[in-house]
Amino acid sequence: MTEETNDKAATVAEQGAHVAPEKASSKKTAFQKKGAPKAKKTAKAEKAKAPAPQKKAQATKKPAKTQRLKAAATPRAESKSATILEMIRRAKGATLGEIMKATDWQAHSVRGFVSGTLIKKMGLKVESFLSNEKERTYRVK
Repeated sequence: MTEETNDKAATVAEQGAHVAPEKASSKKTAFQKKGAPKAKKTAKAEKAKAPAPQKKAQATKKPAKTQRLKAAATPRAESKSATILEMIRRAKGATLGEIMKATDWQAHSVRGFVSGTLIKKMGLKVESFLSNEKERTYRVK
């Protein structure tokens, strides 16, 4: 029996220690894909160049952002936007409840339309105040 245990011990010892295998050296280099944009040049190279005149030419072709928004923000004749605009252009303005009834919108939708579309996109000056009946009222200044 001692010979058998010695043989087993010998075979185990021959396997060697558990060590991570050596990594093969990576000789791969990064290549740029075909059609991929090239990297920008360093800051030193950019300072040497004069500003391109193309930017000035482009600026004259396109109108300012606010002008484009105002031109595109005119509502269609029988839309809910046109209905709200008619209501708030009255001398007394329109209450939140009146606008909600006319459009079937909820209060938060009306408030979002007033602040987002009328004030920011269309550039209108909308006055918001509490009426004598303690109702929120909107009107164009």
